[in-house]
Amino acid sequence: MERSNIPDCRNGFLIEPGQVDLVIEKALQVLEKSGARFESPRALKILKENGAIVDFGTKRARFKADLVRRSLETVPPGVVLYDREAQKSCVIGGSALNFAPGSSVVSVLDRDGRTIRPSLSLDMVLAARICDKLPNISLQSTALVCNDIPNQLGDCFRLYLALKYSAKPVVTGAFSIPGLGVMRDLLAAVRGGYRLLEEKPMAIFDVCPSPPLKWSEISSSNIIDCARFKLPAQVVSLPMPGAASPVTLAGSLVVHIAENLSGIVLSQCANPGAPVIFGGAPVQFDMRYGTTPFSAVEAVMIGAASASIGKALGLPTQTFAALSDSTVVDAQAGLETALGAAVAAQSDINLVTGPGILSFAGCFSPEKLVIDDEICGMALRLRRGIDFSPECLAVELIERLGPGGVYLEEEHTYRWFKREPYTPSKIIDRRSKSARDSEAKREILERAKEKIDLIITEKGGELPDGQVLSNLRSIVNRFANEQGLENLFKDIKPGL
Repeated sequence: MERSNIPDCRNGFLIEPGQVDLVIEKALQVLEKSGARFESPRALKILKENGAIVDFGTKRARFKADLVRRSLETVPPGVVLYDREAQKSCVIGGSALNFAPGSSVVSVLDRDGRTIRPSLSLDMVLAARICDKLPNISLQSTALVCNDIPNQLGDCFRLYLALKYSAKPVVTGAFSIPGLGVMRDLLAAVRGGYRLLEEKPMAIFDVCPSPPLKWSEISSSNIIDCARFKLPAQVVSLPMPGAASPVTLAGSLVVHIAENLSGIVLSQCANPGAPVIFGGAPVQFDMRYGTTPFSAVEAVMIGAASASIGKALGLPTQTFAALSDSTVVDAQAGLETALGAAVAAQSDINLVTGPGILSFAGCFSPEKLVIDDEICGMALRLRRGIDFSPECLAVELIERLGPGGVYLEEEHTYRWFKREPYTPSKIIDRRSKSARDSEAKREILERAKEKIDLIITEKGGELPDGQVLSNLRSIVNRFANEQGLENLFKDIKPGL
Protein backbone atom coordinates (compact mmCIF):
# COMPACT_ATOMS: atom_id res chain seq x y z
CA MET A 1 0.00 0.00 0.00
CA GLU A 2 1.11 3.54 -0.74
CA ARG A 3 1.01 6.12 2.03
CA SER A 4 -0.76 8.53 -0.32
CA ASN A 5 -3.79 6.20 -0.25
CA ILE A 6 -4.20 6.41 3.52
CA PRO A 7 -6.97 8.84 4.55
CA ASP A 8 -6.57 11.35 7.36
CA CYS A 9 -8.45 9.68 10.22
CA ARG A 10 -7.44 12.03 13.01
CA ASN A 11 -10.99 13.11 13.75
CA GLY A 12 -12.05 10.08 15.74
CA PHE A 13 -15.33 10.54 17.58
CA LEU A 14 -13.65 9.97 20.96
CA ILE A 15 -10.47 11.98 20.52
CA GLU A 16 -9.78 15.28 18.79
CA PRO A 17 -6.70 16.06 16.65
CA GLY A 18 -5.10 18.16 19.38
CA GLN A 19 -5.59 15.36 21.90
CA VAL A 20 -4.07 12.86 19.45
CA ASP A 21 -0.97 15.01 19.20
CA LEU A 22 -0.87 15.42 22.99
CA VAL A 23 -0.97 11.66 23.67
CA ILE A 24 1.75 11.03 21.08
CA GLU A 25 3.91 13.75 22.63
CA LYS A 26 3.52 12.26 26.12
CA ALA A 27 4.21 8.72 24.87
CA LEU A 28 7.43 9.94 23.25
CA GLN A 29 8.34 11.63 26.52
CA VAL A 30 7.82 8.37 28.43
CA LEU A 31 9.99 6.47 25.96
CA GLU A 32 12.80 9.01 26.24
CA LYS A 33 12.79 9.40 30.02
CA SER A 34 11.62 6.00 31.24
CA GLY A 35 11.95 3.74 28.23
CA ALA A 36 11.00 0.08 28.04
CA ARG A 37 12.53 -3.09 29.48
CA PHE A 38 13.69 -5.81 27.08
CA GLU A 39 14.63 -9.19 28.54
CA SER A 40 16.40 -10.17 25.34
CA PRO A 41 20.13 -9.30 25.06
CA ARG A 42 19.71 -9.68 21.32
CA ALA A 43 17.03 -6.98 21.28
CA LEU A 44 19.09 -4.64 23.45
CA LYS A 45 22.10 -5.06 21.14
CA ILE A 46 20.02 -4.25 18.04
CA LEU A 47 18.49 -1.20 19.71
CA LYS A 48 21.85 0.13 20.87
CA GLU A 49 23.34 -0.29 17.40
CA ASN A 50 20.51 1.85 16.04
CA GLY A 51 20.80 4.75 18.46
CA ALA A 52 18.77 3.75 21.52
CA ILE A 53 20.21 4.52 24.95
CA VAL A 54 20.65 1.07 26.48
CA ASP A 55 21.48 0.00 30.02
CA PHE A 56 22.34 -3.69 29.81
CA GLY A 57 22.34 -4.00 33.59
CA THR A 58 18.71 -2.93 34.02
CA LYS A 59 17.78 -4.23 30.54
CA ARG A 60 16.20 -0.89 29.80
CA ALA A 61 16.25 0.94 26.48
CA ARG A 62 15.32 4.58 26.09
CA PHE A 63 14.42 6.15 22.77
CA LYS A 64 14.81 9.71 21.61
CA ALA A 65 11.92 11.03 19.56
CA ASP A 66 14.02 11.12 16.37
CA LEU A 67 14.60 7.36 16.54
CA VAL A 68 10.88 6.71 16.97
CA ARG A 69 9.97 9.01 14.09
CA ARG A 70 12.58 7.42 11.80
CA SER A 71 11.13 4.02 12.62
CA LEU A 72 7.59 5.15 11.85
CA GLU A 73 8.68 6.40 8.44
CA THR A 74 9.70 2.91 7.32
CA VAL A 75 6.60 1.00 8.49
CA PRO A 76 4.33 0.07 5.55
CA PRO A 77 0.94 1.84 5.86
CA GLY A 78 -0.97 -1.38 5.33
CA VAL A 79 -0.79 -5.13 4.87
CA VAL A 80 -2.42 -7.04 2.01
CA LEU A 81 -3.24 -10.63 2.96
CA TYR A 82 -3.82 -13.56 0.62
CA ASP A 83 -5.70 -16.79 1.16
CA ARG A 84 -4.39 -20.33 0.93
CA GLU A 85 -4.85 -20.26 -2.85
CA ALA A 86 -2.75 -17.07 -3.16
CA GLN A 87 -5.83 -14.96 -3.99
CA LYS A 88 -6.08 -11.46 -2.51
CA SER A 89 -8.28 -11.78 0.56
CA CYS A 90 -8.26 -8.59 2.62
CA VAL A 91 -6.42 -5.36 3.36
CA ILE A 92 -5.38 -4.29 6.84
CA GLY A 93 -5.04 -0.55 6.41
CA GLY A 94 -6.73 2.51 4.94
CA SER A 95 -10.46 2.56 5.64
CA ALA A 96 -10.91 -1.22 5.51
CA LEU A 97 -12.67 -3.01 8.37
CA ASN A 98 -12.06 -6.71 8.98
CA PHE A 99 -13.15 -9.12 11.70
CA ALA A 100 -11.34 -12.20 13.03
CA PRO A 101 -12.16 -14.53 15.93
CA GLY A 102 -10.28 -14.02 19.15
CA SER A 103 -7.26 -16.24 19.64
CA SER A 104 -5.37 -18.44 22.08
CA VAL A 105 -8.23 -19.11 24.48
CA VAL A 106 -7.86 -22.16 26.71
CA SER A 107 -11.44 -23.40 27.03
CA VAL A 108 -14.59 -23.92 25.00
CA LEU A 109 -18.29 -23.60 25.77
CA ASP A 110 -19.78 -27.02 25.12
CA ARG A 111 -22.88 -27.57 23.04
CA ASP A 112 -25.15 -27.62 26.09
CA GLY A 113 -24.49 -23.88 26.36
CA ARG A 114 -23.40 -24.13 30.00
CA THR A 115 -20.40 -26.39 30.43
CA ILE A 116 -16.96 -24.85 30.01
CA ARG A 117 -14.19 -27.39 29.42
CA PRO A 118 -10.54 -27.34 28.25
CA SER A 119 -10.27 -26.84 24.49
CA LEU A 120 -8.96 -29.69 22.35
CA SER A 121 -7.61 -30.13 18.82
CA LEU A 122 -11.02 -31.09 17.43
CA ASP A 123 -12.41 -27.83 18.79
CA MET A 124 -9.75 -25.96 16.82
CA VAL A 125 -10.77 -27.92 13.72
CA LEU A 126 -14.42 -26.96 14.22
CA ALA A 127 -13.51 -23.30 14.73
CA ALA A 128 -11.54 -23.25 11.46
CA ARG A 129 -14.31 -25.00 9.52
CA ILE A 130 -16.97 -22.63 10.84
CA CYS A 131 -14.86 -19.55 10.20
CA ASP A 132 -14.25 -20.66 6.62
CA LYS A 133 -18.01 -20.45 5.92
CA LEU A 134 -18.84 -17.13 7.60
CA PRO A 135 -19.17 -14.26 5.10
CA ASN A 136 -18.49 -11.37 7.48
CA ILE A 137 -15.39 -12.83 9.14
CA SER A 138 -12.44 -11.94 6.90
CA LEU A 139 -9.76 -13.91 8.70
CA GLN A 140 -9.62 -17.04 10.76
CA SER A 141 -7.43 -17.33 13.85
CA THR A 142 -5.64 -19.95 15.86
CA ALA A 143 -8.53 -19.48 18.21
CA LEU A 144 -7.94 -22.25 20.69
CA VAL A 145 -5.11 -23.75 22.68
CA CYS A 146 -5.05 -27.50 22.00
CA ASN A 147 -4.76 -28.89 25.51
CA ASP A 148 -4.35 -32.44 24.15
CA ILE A 149 -1.12 -31.51 22.31
CA PRO A 150 2.26 -31.13 24.10
CA ASN A 151 2.94 -27.51 25.04
CA GLN A 152 6.14 -27.23 23.02
CA LEU A 153 4.17 -28.00 19.84
CA GLY A 154 1.09 -25.95 20.66
CA ASP A 155 1.72 -22.92 18.46
CA CYS A 156 2.74 -24.76 15.28
CA PHE A 157 0.08 -27.47 15.65
CA ARG A 158 -2.72 -24.90 15.92
CA LEU A 159 -1.45 -23.26 12.75
CA TYR A 160 -1.24 -26.64 11.02
CA LEU A 161 -4.93 -27.22 11.79
CA ALA A 162 -5.91 -23.72 10.66
CA LEU A 163 -4.09 -24.14 7.35
CA LYS A 164 -5.60 -27.58 6.79
CA TYR A 165 -9.24 -26.71 7.53
CA SER A 166 -9.72 -23.17 6.21
CA ALA A 167 -8.49 -21.26 3.17
CA LYS A 168 -8.77 -17.88 4.89
CA PRO A 169 -5.69 -15.95 6.07
CA VAL A 170 -5.01 -16.40 9.76
CA VAL A 171 -4.23 -14.36 12.86
CA THR A 172 -1.81 -16.43 14.92
CA GLY A 173 1.18 -16.14 17.25
CA ALA A 174 4.15 -18.08 18.55
CA PHE A 175 4.47 -19.37 22.11
CA SER A 176 8.23 -19.82 21.87
CA ILE A 177 11.32 -18.59 20.04
CA PRO A 178 11.84 -21.69 17.81
CA GLY A 179 8.09 -22.03 17.27
CA LEU A 180 7.97 -18.99 15.03
CA GLY A 181 10.48 -20.46 12.61
CA VAL A 182 8.48 -23.68 12.36
CA MET A 183 5.29 -21.70 11.75
CA ARG A 184 7.06 -19.81 8.97
CA ASP A 185 8.03 -23.16 7.45
CA LEU A 186 4.36 -24.24 7.51
CA LEU A 187 3.21 -21.04 5.81
CA ALA A 188 5.94 -21.31 3.17
CA ALA A 189 4.96 -24.91 2.47
CA VAL A 190 1.43 -23.77 1.64
CA ARG A 191 2.52 -20.75 -0.34
CA GLY A 192 5.24 -22.52 -2.31
CA GLY A 193 8.37 -20.96 -0.87
CA TYR A 194 9.69 -18.23 1.39
CA ARG A 195 9.94 -15.59 -1.34
CA LEU A 196 6.33 -16.17 -2.40
CA LEU A 197 5.26 -16.04 1.25
CA GLU A 198 6.92 -12.65 1.62
CA GLU A 199 5.20 -11.41 -1.54
CA LYS A 200 1.80 -12.81 -0.61
CA PRO A 201 1.56 -13.13 3.19
CA MET A 202 -1.26 -15.18 4.65
CA ALA A 203 -0.75 -14.74 8.40
CA ILE A 204 -0.46 -12.04 11.04
CA PHE A 205 1.57 -12.80 14.16
CA ASP A 206 0.34 -11.34 17.44
CA VAL A 207 3.21 -10.22 19.68
CA CYS A 208 2.32 -8.96 23.16
CA PRO A 209 4.40 -6.82 25.50
CA SER A 210 4.06 -7.55 29.20
CA PRO A 211 2.37 -4.53 30.74
CA PRO A 212 3.56 -2.05 31.59
CA LEU A 213 6.42 -1.34 29.13
CA LYS A 214 8.17 -4.72 29.26
CA TRP A 215 9.13 -7.15 26.54
CA SER A 216 9.94 -10.78 27.43
CA GLU A 217 12.70 -12.67 25.69
CA ILE A 218 10.11 -14.59 23.64
CA SER A 219 8.14 -11.51 22.53
CA SER A 220 11.34 -9.56 21.78
CA SER A 221 12.65 -12.42 19.66
CA ASN A 222 9.30 -12.84 17.91
CA ILE A 223 9.31 -9.15 16.93
CA ILE A 224 12.86 -9.44 15.57
CA ASP A 225 12.24 -12.70 13.70
CA CYS A 226 8.95 -11.48 12.20
CA ALA A 227 10.76 -8.37 10.97
CA ARG A 228 13.66 -10.28 9.45
CA PHE A 229 11.34 -12.81 7.78
CA LYS A 230 8.94 -10.04 6.65
CA LEU A 231 6.08 -11.76 8.49
CA PRO A 232 3.41 -9.20 9.41
CA ALA A 233 3.58 -8.62 13.18
CA GLN A 234 0.80 -7.15 15.29
CA VAL A 235 1.87 -5.40 18.47
CA VAL A 236 -0.89 -6.13 21.00
CA SER A 237 -0.54 -3.83 23.97
CA LEU A 238 -2.68 -4.71 27.01
CA PRO A 239 -3.42 -1.57 29.03
CA MET A 240 -5.21 -2.35 32.29
CA PRO A 241 -6.39 0.88 33.99
CA GLY A 242 -5.59 0.90 37.67
CA ALA A 243 -3.52 -2.31 37.60
CA ALA A 244 -0.96 -2.24 34.76
CA SER A 245 -1.54 1.32 33.55
CA PRO A 246 -2.88 4.55 35.10
CA VAL A 247 -6.51 4.27 36.19
CA THR A 248 -7.43 7.19 33.92
CA LEU A 249 -8.20 6.43 30.29
CA ALA A 250 -5.86 9.14 29.02
CA GLY A 251 -3.00 7.77 31.15
CA SER A 252 -3.65 4.23 29.92
CA LEU A 253 -3.61 5.54 26.36
CA VAL A 254 -0.13 7.00 26.93
CA VAL A 255 1.15 3.59 28.11
CA HIS A 256 -0.68 1.85 25.26
CA ILE A 257 0.94 4.09 22.63
CA ALA A 258 4.39 3.94 24.25
CA GLU A 259 4.33 0.12 24.31
CA ASN A 260 3.30 -0.04 20.66
CA LEU A 261 5.98 2.43 19.63
CA SER A 262 8.68 0.53 21.51
CA GLY A 263 7.78 -2.64 19.61
CA ILE A 264 7.67 -0.79 16.30
CA VAL A 265 11.13 0.68 16.93
CA LEU A 266 12.57 -2.79 17.61
CA SER A 267 10.92 -4.14 14.47
CA GLN A 268 12.26 -1.39 12.22
CA CYS A 269 15.72 -1.50 13.78
CA ALA A 270 15.80 -5.23 13.02
CA ASN A 271 14.62 -4.73 9.43
CA PRO A 272 13.43 -1.34 8.14
CA GLY A 273 10.24 -1.74 6.12
CA ALA A 274 9.00 -4.80 7.98
CA PRO A 275 5.17 -4.86 8.18
CA VAL A 276 3.76 -4.01 11.62
CA ILE A 277 0.19 -3.46 12.78
CA PHE A 278 -0.57 -1.02 15.60
CA GLY A 279 -2.78 -3.09 17.89
CA GLY A 280 -4.06 -3.68 21.36
CA ALA A 281 -6.26 -5.65 23.73
CA PRO A 282 -7.35 -3.07 26.32
CA VAL A 283 -9.30 -4.15 29.38
CA GLN A 284 -10.92 -2.42 32.33
CA PHE A 285 -9.80 -3.66 35.73
CA ASP A 286 -12.95 -4.15 37.82
CA MET A 287 -11.88 -3.29 41.36
CA ARG A 288 -14.94 -5.02 42.84
CA TYR A 289 -14.13 -8.51 41.59
CA GLY A 290 -10.52 -8.35 40.43
CA THR A 291 -11.63 -9.25 36.89
CA THR A 292 -10.45 -7.81 33.58
CA PRO A 293 -13.46 -7.25 31.29
CA PHE A 294 -12.48 -6.78 27.65
CA SER A 295 -15.98 -5.60 26.75
CA ALA A 296 -16.22 -2.82 29.35
CA VAL A 297 -17.14 0.45 27.68
CA GLU A 298 -13.85 1.97 28.89
CA ALA A 299 -11.86 -0.81 27.19
CA VAL A 300 -13.80 -0.19 23.99
CA MET A 301 -13.08 3.54 24.28
CA ILE A 302 -9.34 2.98 24.70
CA GLY A 303 -9.33 0.74 21.63
CA ALA A 304 -11.21 3.32 19.56
CA ALA A 305 -9.02 6.22 20.65
CA SER A 306 -5.82 4.25 20.07
CA ALA A 307 -6.95 3.54 16.51
CA SER A 308 -7.26 7.27 15.85
CA ILE A 309 -3.73 7.72 17.17
CA GLY A 310 -2.45 4.83 15.05
CA LYS A 311 -4.04 6.38 11.97
CA ALA A 312 -2.44 9.73 12.78
CA LEU A 313 0.90 7.91 12.78
CA GLY A 314 0.11 6.42 9.36
CA LEU A 315 -0.19 2.83 10.62
CA PRO A 316 -2.65 -0.03 10.09
CA THR A 317 -4.68 -0.60 13.26
CA GLN A 318 -6.18 -3.43 15.30
CA THR A 319 -8.00 -3.89 18.59
CA PHE A 320 -9.84 -6.53 20.60
CA ALA A 321 -13.59 -5.86 20.48
CA ALA A 322 -16.86 -7.56 19.47
CA LEU A 323 -16.42 -10.06 22.31
CA SER A 324 -18.14 -10.58 25.65
CA ASP A 325 -17.18 -11.25 29.25
CA SER A 326 -20.34 -13.25 29.90
CA THR A 327 -19.77 -16.94 30.58
CA VAL A 328 -22.71 -18.01 28.39
CA VAL A 329 -24.29 -16.92 25.12
CA ASP A 330 -26.98 -14.68 26.57
CA ALA A 331 -28.34 -11.14 26.31
CA GLN A 332 -25.21 -9.77 27.99
CA ALA A 333 -23.07 -11.47 25.35
CA GLY A 334 -25.13 -9.89 22.61
CA LEU A 335 -25.12 -6.35 23.97
CA GLU A 336 -21.39 -6.34 24.80
CA THR A 337 -20.42 -7.79 21.43
CA ALA A 338 -22.65 -5.41 19.50
CA LEU A 339 -21.38 -2.35 21.38
CA GLY A 340 -17.76 -3.21 20.64
CA ALA A 341 -18.45 -3.96 16.97
CA ALA A 342 -20.43 -0.74 16.47
CA VAL A 343 -17.81 1.47 18.11
CA ALA A 344 -15.05 -0.24 16.13
CA ALA A 345 -16.98 0.39 12.92
CA GLN A 346 -16.99 4.12 13.69
CA SER A 347 -13.34 4.27 14.72
CA ASP A 348 -11.36 3.46 11.56
CA ILE A 349 -10.02 0.25 13.10
CA ASN A 350 -8.77 -2.05 10.37
CA LEU A 351 -8.88 -5.36 12.21
CA VAL A 352 -11.22 -6.25 15.07
CA THR A 353 -10.28 -9.42 16.94
CA GLY A 354 -12.85 -10.96 19.26
CA PRO A 355 -15.91 -12.63 17.69
CA GLY A 356 -16.69 -15.99 19.26
CA ILE A 357 -15.07 -15.12 22.59
CA LEU A 358 -16.54 -15.16 26.11
CA SER A 359 -15.40 -15.04 29.73
CA PHE A 360 -12.58 -12.45 29.78
CA ALA A 361 -11.06 -13.81 26.56
CA GLY A 362 -10.78 -17.25 28.17
CA CYS A 363 -13.53 -19.21 26.42
CA PHE A 364 -14.57 -19.82 22.80
CA SER A 365 -18.11 -20.58 21.69
CA PRO A 366 -18.77 -21.91 18.17
CA GLU A 367 -22.40 -20.82 18.48
CA LYS A 368 -21.39 -17.31 19.50
CA LEU A 369 -19.06 -17.08 16.49
CA VAL A 370 -21.99 -17.87 14.19
CA ILE A 371 -24.17 -15.25 15.90
CA ASP A 372 -21.34 -12.72 15.95
CA ASP A 373 -20.96 -13.08 12.18
CA GLU A 374 -24.33 -11.31 11.90
CA ILE A 375 -23.22 -8.57 14.31
CA CYS A 376 -20.11 -8.11 12.19
CA GLY A 377 -22.24 -7.86 9.08
CA MET A 378 -24.26 -5.06 10.64
CA ALA A 379 -21.08 -3.30 11.76
CA LEU A 380 -19.66 -3.53 8.24
CA ARG A 381 -22.87 -1.97 6.93
CA LEU A 382 -22.56 0.78 9.52
CA ARG A 383 -18.99 1.43 8.41
CA ARG A 384 -20.14 1.72 4.77
CA GLY A 385 -22.30 4.68 5.74
CA ILE A 386 -24.98 6.40 3.67
CA ASP A 387 -24.57 6.89 -0.07
CA PHE A 388 -25.66 10.39 -1.07
CA SER A 389 -25.13 9.97 -4.80
CA PRO A 390 -27.88 11.32 -7.11
CA GLU A 391 -29.26 7.83 -7.72
CA CYS A 392 -29.51 7.16 -3.99
CA LEU A 393 -31.10 10.55 -3.26
CA ALA A 394 -33.71 9.50 -5.84
CA VAL A 395 -35.23 12.99 -6.14
CA GLU A 396 -36.62 12.39 -9.64
CA LEU A 397 -38.31 9.20 -8.45
CA ILE A 398 -39.82 10.95 -5.44
CA GLU A 399 -41.13 13.78 -7.63
CA ARG A 400 -42.55 11.36 -10.24
CA LEU A 401 -44.44 9.22 -7.73
CA GLY A 402 -45.50 12.18 -5.60
CA PRO A 403 -47.69 11.95 -2.49
CA GLY A 404 -49.02 8.47 -1.85
CA GLY A 405 -46.55 6.90 -4.28
CA VAL A 406 -45.87 3.16 -4.15
CA TYR A 407 -42.19 2.26 -4.45
CA LEU A 408 -42.38 -1.52 -4.20
CA GLU A 409 -42.61 -2.26 -7.94
CA GLU A 410 -40.24 0.45 -9.15
CA GLU A 411 -37.11 -0.46 -11.12
CA HIS A 412 -35.09 1.66 -8.67
CA THR A 413 -36.24 -0.63 -5.84
CA TYR A 414 -35.23 -3.74 -7.79
CA ARG A 415 -31.78 -2.32 -8.37
CA TRP A 416 -31.11 -1.33 -4.79
CA PHE A 417 -33.03 -3.56 -2.38
CA LYS A 418 -30.18 -6.12 -2.20
CA ARG A 419 -27.37 -3.58 -2.39
CA GLU A 420 -28.48 -0.99 0.16
CA PRO A 421 -29.54 -2.92 3.29
CA TYR A 422 -27.67 -5.62 5.13
CA THR A 423 -29.85 -8.72 5.00
CA PRO A 424 -28.98 -11.15 7.78
CA SER A 425 -29.26 -14.90 7.54
CA LYS A 426 -31.93 -16.87 9.40
CA ILE A 427 -29.80 -16.60 12.53
CA ILE A 428 -31.54 -13.24 12.99
CA ASP A 429 -35.30 -13.87 13.04
CA ARG A 430 -37.21 -10.93 11.52
CA ARG A 431 -40.51 -12.72 10.98
CA SER A 432 -43.76 -11.56 12.50
CA LYS A 433 -44.97 -13.03 15.77
CA SER A 434 -47.66 -15.04 14.04
CA ALA A 435 -45.14 -16.56 11.65
CA ARG A 436 -42.87 -17.48 14.53
CA ASP A 437 -45.72 -18.98 16.51
CA SER A 438 -46.73 -21.21 13.58
CA GLU A 439 -43.75 -23.52 14.21
CA ALA A 440 -41.78 -24.75 17.18
CA LYS A 441 -40.07 -21.80 18.80
CA ARG A 442 -36.28 -21.86 18.44
CA GLU A 443 -34.09 -19.42 20.30
CA ILE A 444 -31.10 -17.87 18.57
CA LEU A 445 -28.70 -20.34 20.20
CA GLU A 446 -30.64 -23.25 18.68
CA ARG A 447 -30.56 -21.62 15.26
CA ALA A 448 -26.78 -21.20 15.60
CA LYS A 449 -26.41 -24.89 16.49
CA GLU A 450 -28.39 -25.85 13.39
CA LYS A 451 -26.10 -23.76 11.20
CA ILE A 452 -23.03 -25.41 12.74
CA ASP A 453 -24.53 -28.85 12.05
CA LEU A 454 -25.00 -27.82 8.42
CA ILE A 455 -21.40 -26.56 8.17
CA ILE A 456 -20.10 -29.86 9.58
CA THR A 457 -21.86 -31.80 6.82
CA GLU A 458 -20.68 -29.48 4.05
CA LYS A 459 -17.49 -30.05 2.12
CA GLY A 460 -15.02 -27.38 1.10
CA GLY A 461 -12.32 -25.48 2.88
CA GLU A 462 -10.27 -28.51 3.85
CA LEU A 463 -6.87 -28.92 2.23
CA PRO A 464 -7.03 -32.09 0.12
CA ASP A 465 -4.61 -34.96 0.52
CA GLY A 466 -1.53 -34.30 -1.56
CA GLN A 467 2.01 -32.99 -1.45
CA VAL A 468 1.19 -29.75 0.41
CA LEU A 469 -0.59 -31.55 3.24
CA SER A 470 2.18 -34.14 3.35
CA ASN A 471 4.77 -31.36 3.64
CA LEU A 472 2.84 -29.74 6.48
CA ARG A 473 2.71 -32.99 8.43
CA SER A 474 6.42 -33.57 7.82
CA ILE A 475 7.31 -30.14 9.20
CA VAL A 476 5.26 -30.72 12.36
CA ASN A 477 6.69 -34.23 12.78
CA ARG A 478 10.25 -33.01 12.32
CA PHE A 479 9.80 -30.39 15.02
CA ALA A 480 8.12 -32.93 17.29
CA ASN A 481 11.08 -35.29 16.86
CA GLU A 482 13.46 -32.44 17.75
CA GLN A 483 11.47 -32.02 20.96
CA GLY A 484 11.73 -35.73 21.76
CA LEU A 485 8.14 -36.49 20.69
CA GLU A 486 8.20 -39.24 18.11
CA ASN A 487 5.26 -40.48 16.02
CA LEU A 488 3.10 -37.49 16.90
CA PHE A 489 0.44 -38.12 14.27
CA LYS A 490 0.11 -41.76 15.27
CA ASP A 491 -0.73 -40.78 18.80
CA ILE A 492 -3.50 -38.24 18.14
CA LYS A 493 -7.10 -38.52 16.95
CA PRO A 494 -7.72 -39.67 13.36
CA GLY A 495 -8.25 -36.90 10.84
CA LEU A 496 -5.94 -34.39 12.45
